[in-house]
Amino acid sequence: MGTQGQSPPENYDSKQNQSEKEKEREKAINEWLPITSSRNAKWWYSAFHNVTAMVGAGVLSLPYAMSELGWGPGIAVMVISWIVTLYTLWQMVEMHEMVPGKRFDRYHELGQYAFGEKLGLYIVVPQQLIVEVGVCIVYMVTGGKSLKKFHDVICPDCKQIKLTFFIMIFASVHFVLSQLPNFNSISGVSLAAAVMSLSYSTIAWGASVDRGKQENVEYGYKSHTQGGTVLSFLAALGDVAFAYAGHNVVLEIQATIPSTPEKPSKKPMWKGVIVAYIVVALCYFPVAFVGYWAFGNDVEDNILISLNRPRWLIAMANMMVVVHVIGSYQIYAMPVFDMMESYLVKGLRFPPGLALRLITRSAYVAFTMFIGMTFPFFGGLLSFFGGFAFAPTTYFLPCIMWLAIYKPRRFSLSWITNWICIILGVLLMILAPIGGLREIIVNAKTYKFYS
Repeated sequence: MGTQGQSPPENYDSKQNQSEKEKEREKAINEWLPITSSRNAKWWYSAFHNVTAMVGAGVLSLPYAMSELGWGPGIAVMVISWIVTLYTLWQMVEMHEMVPGKRFDRYHELGQYAFGEKLGLYIVVPQQLIVEVGVCIVYMVTGGKSLKKFHDVICPDCKQIKLTFFIMIFASVHFVLSQLPNFNSISGVSLAAAVMSLSYSTIAWGASVDRGKQENVEYGYKSHTQGGTVLSFLAALGDVAFAYAGHNVVLEIQATIPSTPEKPSKKPMWKGVIVAYIVVALCYFPVAFVGYWAFGNDVEDNILISLNRPRWLIAMANMMVVVHVIGSYQIYAMPVFDMMESYLVKGLRFPPGLALRLITRSAYVAFTMFIGMTFPFFGGLLSFFGGFAFAPTTYFLPCIMWLAIYKPRRFSLSWITNWICIILGVLLMILAPIGGLREIIVNAKTYKFYS
C-alpha cells in the first residue's frame, strides 16, 4: 500500500516539470520568432517602418487614379481616405495593449480576442495573408519594372531584356535580405526605403511642375462609354485603397517597442505614426494633384513613365523606387515569415533554427517571384487586391473590433464614426474589385506569358 500512496506526487512532479518545460520552450520560441524576439525599438523606428509600409509604389499610380476620378471626387476620396485610415490606425495602436499585462503582437491575436479563438483566425488570417502576399507579389513586379525602366532610360539603344529577367534580378536581393531575423534588424533597410519614398515622390511632382501644364491637356473622363467611366472610377477607388494600406503590419511594428505599465508602448508608437502620416501627406497629395494637373487624363498608370526626361533624373527616381520596394517587401514579408515559422515550430513542432528559416523564407521569395513573373499586369492587380483585402483590414476591421470590444453606447460619437467607416469600407470592398477585374480582363487580351 505504501508504495501506491507514494506514486501520485512523483507523477504530479513530472507533470509540473513538463508544464515548466513547455513554458520554457514557449519562451524560447517567442524569443526566436521574428516579431516577438526583440522589444527595444525607439519611437522613430516606428515612424520609418510605418512610412515604408504605407507609402508604397501605390503613390506613383495616384495621378492616374485622379484622372479616373476627376478633380472633385478625386480630392474628396484622397482626403477622406487619409482621415479614415488615420482614425483606424489610432484604434489599432490603442487596442494593442487594452488588456492589462497582455500585448496583442499580431493582427490575428487581436482578431481572436474580438471575435473568439476560431472565428478570429478565420476572419483575419486569410485577409492578412492576401494583403501581405499580394503586396509582395505586386512589389516584385514593381521592382522588376523599375529596374527595366532604369535600364531602358540609361541605354535606349541596348538589346531589350525581358521583364521576367529583371524580376529575377530584383528577387535575388530578397533571397539574401529575407534571412534577417526580425523587424529591428531590417530597420536600416527600412530607413533607407522611407527616405527614398520621400525623394522619389518629390522628384515625381517636382518634375511635373517643371514640365508644366501640357498643351491641350484634358481633365474629362477618358472612357467614351458610360459603363467604362463608372468601372474606371471604381478601379481608381481600389488604387487609392491600396495606397493607404499600412495597417496590416501596425501591431507587428508596435510589438517591437518596449512597454511598461507606466510607459505603455502606445505613446512612442503614436508619435511615430503621426510623423509617418505627415510624411505620407507630403508624398501623396502633391504627387496626385500636380501629376494630374500637368498631364490631365493622358497620365500613365505610373507617373514616372509619363516623365521621360530629364533622363538622369528619371533614372535616379526609378532606382529609388527599387530601393524603397526592397524595404517594403521585407516589412510586409516579416509577418508572413512569422506566421509560417510559428506554425512550423508550434504546430508541427519543427526545431527552430537556421535551416528552417533558410528553407521557408527562400521558398516564399521564390513563390512571390514566380507569380509576379507570370502575371505582371500591375494596375489591375492593384485595384483588385486593393478592394478585396485592403479595404477590410485598413478601413473597417479595426472599427468592428473596436465595437466588439469596447461596446460604445448607441448613437454616441464613437459609435457613429465607426459605423460610417464600416459602411464606407464595405462599399469600397464590394465596388473596387469589379473595376480591377475589368482592367485585368482588358489587359489580358493583349498579354503574352513571360514576355
